[in-house]
Amino acid sequence: MDIKQQILRMLESNRGRSVNGSLMAEKLSVTRSAIWKNIKQLQDEGYQINAVRNLGYCLEDSNDILTSESIAPYLRGKARHFNLDVRKTVTSTNTLAKKMAVAGASEGTVIIATEQTDGRGRMGRRFYSPDSTGLYLSLILRPKLDLNDSLLITTSAAVAVAKAIERHTKNDIQIKWVNDLFMNGKKVCGILTEASLNIENGGLEYAVVGIGINVTTKDFPDDIQDIAGSIFSEKPEDKPIMSILAAEILNNLSVSMDNLTDHSYLLEYQERSFLLGKDILVLKGNDTFPARAIDIDDRARLLVEYPDGSKEALSSGEVSVKETK
Repeated sequence: MDIKQQILRMLESNRGRSVNGSLMAEKLSVTRSAIWKNIKQLQDEGYQINAVRNLGYCLEDSNDILTSESIAPYLRGKARHFNLDVRKTVTSTNTLAKKMAVAGASEGTVIIATEQTDGRGRMGRRFYSPDSTGLYLSLILRPKLDLNDSLLITTSAAVAVAKAIERHTKNDIQIKWVNDLFMNGKKVCGILTEASLNIENGGLEYAVVGIGINVTTKDFPDDIQDIAGSIFSEKPEDKPIMSILAAEILNNLSVSMDNLTDHSYLLEYQERSFLLGKDILVLKGNDTFPARAIDIDDRARLLVEYPDGSKEALSSGEVSVKETK
């Protein structure tokens, strides 16, 4: 970590409070001039840092530039040990995370960005990911699960993200099976889990959980403007909401991903589902079949009943579902 990063970490840890320049210089074993030069560079990069005579340097509460240093103060428990790789722009956090997983990146590696130029959703759909209005992150996991239980990863992540959004917006989040989160009737988050199978033991070699949240996104493309929404109309001015939200999601994931097989989160998932008890259309290839969503089982499959009385347990790899109009 270079001097500028160390200074930024000290300022982030004391956000809203002044840090004495002499004490920073002493702690980092550099001159006061070096501190000043690096502070100036941070200011030039957009950081809102005030210099107060006889007090030092203060990073303003409203500063919301997303970095590993800005996220770190809000991490708890096992999430503190995650390896954060924060970038301004990527093609896709999932694409990058998968490459890193193949190359041997450890569990707990997290790619975070504020823009994706080629964001992806399920079934090859594009995920709209404009600059600075959304939060996009992917977490590498190496779970001890077989392929049949891989759906548990997505459902557990959905609950973790829902709880994080609810905590900081005070709005209820509903889940559309299997991976879409809705607030006030609009989709505000999508989750894409991609995995690699270990052929020798039938388990997962790795899994990548990708999460995309519309934080203050507006001006959606025509094909999604009627269904997409954001969790805030404007960013809160008194706190770094991007950093806080990223940390809260990681805190929740660090707990839920350790408890995948105990199914404790499935009740919360079921309670947030807005499909259960409703008439839906099941999509299979180019065909659609009317059905009723009746339950979510202990493997997170959606149980549906067709008009003839027959029932089926649906997994994400087989179908997509949508409500009837």
